[in-house]
Parts: sequence; structure tokens; C-alpha cells
Amino acid sequence: MNEPEFSAVDPNLSKAVSMLDDAFRHVGALSLPSEGTSGASKISETNHETNDSGSKRSQTPVLPPILDDRLQRAVFTHPACGSNNDSTYDRLEVLGDAYIELIATRFIWGKFPGISSGRISQIRELLVKNETLSAFAGVYGFDRKISVPANYSDQPKRWTKIKGDVFEAYVAAVILSHSTNGYHVAEKWLTQLWLPTLDDLGHQKAEFRYKEILAKKVMGKGTKLEYREEKGAIDHKGSGTQTFFIGVYLTGWGKWKDEHLGSGQGLSKAAAGDEAARDALSANTSLISTIAAAKEAALAMR
Repeated sequence: MNEPEFSAVDPNLSKAVSMLDDAFRHVGALSLPSEGTSGASKISETNHETNDSGSKRSQTPVLPPILDDRLQRAVFTHPACGSNNDSTYDRLEVLGDAYIELIATRFIWGKFPGISSGRISQIRELLVKNETLSAFAGVYGFDRKISVPANYSDQPKRWTKIKGDVFEAYVAAVILSHSTNGYHVAEKWLTQLWLPTLDDLGHQKAEFRYKEILAKKVMGKGTKLEYREEKGAIDHKGSGTQTFFIGVYLTGWGKWKDEHLGSGQGLSKAAAGDEAARDALSANTSLISTIAAAKEAALAMR
């Protein structure tokens, strides 16, 4: 990366690229909250307030300002309404998208240590998808400030995309206009916005292990352990998530045919299947012990 060449074209872009590169190279030093740390506690305190009954209600974090009038105007100008790329959000939203992806990934990494890369990607998509960012834009009234061609706001899918793009552009403009600490200003703001969503997900297990434990106890040559949906998944509108319902069934050892061992639910089929195996091991111990004994007897005769 040749930073002087960028500077000759656009000093703001040069600064942003340098900051983003520094964030990636020193990602371990970013001040992100992790589960059970004081950082998470501090964000939680700013993102909620306690009412008289002791319950918590969400607060919208304060919107960080854009400290540059030119960037402020560009953020809320659709590319079809500007004279050039620098006068609209066209380029800003690309930069903002990159920052949002990085901040979301680091936040999930710290909040749920040990979860798989696939699960990180799933949760990140929930945080950064257009529907989520569009909703945030609506919370802050961005939709009332955007200059767009006539009738664009009457087209739901297009309007959702536009609001998401504007939110991404706003993030970029905050980082660009805060010369010394823009990244951390945006990071603190976004993590406060996302924290209730991650809290709603609850504890995320580092790995699925109950399936393996169950298989070791009851599986053998000629046996079949099947995981299948027991009912249709439930869509949670507005959150981008689904709850799946899986049961685990055994056929084998000359005694059992399609025997139900346990049931589970989760935000993915894999998670629900693992919960079904856990249910079998914890709530159906007598049957599992009987099957395990039959397995040992059969193996002893071979």
C-alpha cells in the first residue's frame, strides 16, 4: 500500500485506509468487551437503565457526530442526487462496510470465545445485514434526512438497502472526521447498539460435543443414529434467526427400531441436534444405559 499516492488523491481516504490497516494489524489490542469482563459490564451499564422493579430497559446509545460538514452532506446524499462520488455516500458506504465487518467480528470474538468460525459468520451476518443497519438508521431518523430520487422511498427493498448504505456511510464519516480516535468512537457506539442482540442469543457453546458422546455410548456396526426435524422451524421476524427442533432416534442391537432418545432446539440444526443428544444423555439415562449394556453384550459375543 503506497499511502502517499492515496494522499495525493484524497487525504481523508488515505487516513481511513491507514487507520483500517492499523486496526487489522493490531487487532489484538482493540478494546473490545469479552464475556464476563469489565468491558462488557461497562457497555451494558451504558446501554440499559434499571427501572423501579429492577428490570432493565434498552436505551439507544448517543449518536456520535460527524465533525466535517462535507462528509455530513455526502452521507445523506444518494449517488443519483450528487454531482460526483465525493458528494454522495457512494464511496463512504464501501469503507463503512469494511469497518463494520471488522468491528462486528472482533465483538463476537470477544463475547463468545471458542465458538467456530462458521458460527462467528452466522452471528456477524445477523449484526451487519441490511435489515439490521436499516433499522438502526430508522432509530436515529436517518430516513428523514436522505436526499433520494422521487418514489425511491416507496419501494421497500430498495429503501431498506438505501438506509443500510447510509448507515454504513455514517460509520465511515464518523471515523474519518474524528482525526485521532475515530475508530474507537465508532467501535464503542456500534458495540452498544449490538449488545442487546448478542445478549438475546444467550450462551454460545464453543463446540458441539454431546452428539459424539451419545454415539460412543450407543453406536456400533449395524446400528443407526438419526437426527431429524420434529416440526418446522420458527422464524423470528426482525432478528434474522430461526429456531429448529430436532429429535434423535436409534435403530439397532436387535431390540430397538426408530427409538426416540431425546429432543432439542437451537438457532441451527446442528445446535438443535446437539441439544437433542444432551437431552438423551441427561433425561433418558435409564434407556441409554440399557442400550449401552446391550452394545457391550453384543460386542462380547463377536
